[in-house]
Amino acid sequence: MTRTTQIFLIAATVLADQLTKAAALSLLSPGTAVPVVPGFNLTLGFNEGSSFGMLSGVMAGKPLLMAALTGALALIFAVMAFRARRPLERAGLALVVGGALGNIIDRLRQGAVTDFLDLFWRDGHWPTFNGADIAITLGALCILAASLPSHRRKEPVLDRN
Repeated sequence: MTRTTQIFLIAATVLADQLTKAAALSLLSPGTAVPVVPGFNLTLGFNEGSSFGMLSGVMAGKPLLMAALTGALALIFAVMAFRARRPLERAGLALVVGGALGNIIDRLRQGAVTDFLDLFWRDGHWPTFNGADIAITLGALCILAASLPSHRRKEPVLDRN
């Protein structure tokens, strides 16, 4: 994966995230669930904390601090992305950076991150999330997959003497 491809992946992630959030903001009302399929609703919400609402009480009313912290982490991951050797690792880090930038834009623009994807089973709901969160999660999975050994032994363990 070239640097140009990484930059494109980061930009595409930010663009897709911001377009879906703009659609959610214009089509959904806060707190009103729109059923899509069983176990999945569109529900507009706003997150002042970190991932999945953690630290929301501590960070409430401090969007610039959250943006700065997220920005520092995004910068670290961007440097790692451009230094990484394995294509899957480079792609994963680019997705993490793109997702982080998408959420930073929300914090700077409106003071909180727009969330609208609501997964649930019976009465249990996963914390509402967005496209940036999906990109960050997929990126983390790519980084994890890139760290797994890529070569298996050519001979079965039981056949060795």
